[in-house]
Amino acid sequence: MEHHDTEHHSVGYGPYVIVWVALIGLTGLTVAVAGIDIGMWTVPLALAIATVKTVLVLMYFMHLKYEPFIFTAMIVMCIITFAIFLGLTFFDTLPRYNP
Repeated sequence: MEHHDTEHHSVGYGPYVIVWVALIGLTGLTVAVAGIDIGMWTVPLALAIATVKTVLVLMYFMHLKYEPFIFTAMIVMCIITFAIFLGLTFFDTLPRYNP
């Protein structure tokens, strides 16, 4: 029978509550940004806030903060690959809608 040595990270409710409150605050900030006319910066700012929210969820609620670096690096590589494919798709469809 194999025995695997793994560390168990026991985290109290405190960090989760703080991250939850931060996520609620960032959601409110996203709604506020959508209501303010800042021109072409509205969408990039909303996407930046969404990125911060995504990182918080990945690090704390999905426990990437406590995983080995190689696992986190693989997740980051998957996200980058997805972003490249999504970006290439947008560049492919852009000429169809921009005469």
